[in-house]
Amino acid sequence: MMALVCRRGVAPGLLLVLASAVFTAGLASGQPVAVAAEAVSATIPGGMVVVHLDQAKILKLPERTATLVIGNPLIADAVVQPGGVVVITAKSYGATNLVALDRTGAALFDSSIQVVGPADKVVIVYRGVDRESYSCTPNCGRRVAIGDTPAYFTANLTQIGTFGALAHGTQQAK
Repeated sequence: MMALVCRRGVAPGLLLVLASAVFTAGLASGQPVAVAAEAVSATIPGGMVVVHLDQAKILKLPERTATLVIGNPLIADAVVQPGGVVVITAKSYGATNLVALDRTGAALFDSSIQVVGPADKVVIVYRGVDRESYSCTPNCGRRVAIGDTPAYFTANLTQIGTFGALAHGTQQAK
């Protein structure tokens, strides 16, 4: 992750264009852009599971896994699928834990989960105390990120919601 600091009076748009050019050059050099979900064995007792923000990770737990308990559901979410496949989705920065239980309540797995920053190229622009986040893979575009200025965050969510409603045919275009 890269932080870009802009002060009032400096052309933040110009800095964003320059940052985009730097990231595009980095992508052209063959650097990896995203991290795919990977299967992790549950045989490592107490091992930490690391998940990138806004991504999911697949774990393979014992087939008899029936219940998952997440210590702090604001940080991560987990769902068990048939055959002991668990999908962990990162929701916010921080650490929590995951406990897997069988139908009798016996613990099958207990591990820490660490949610870290996004794996994609991110530019953060500060305009005084106001913060805006951009995903630059390969071109920069607005992204919704915890810590952004409320007006910027809300505007992005509104646009995403409207776009999703239009894509599902539940809203008329204006």
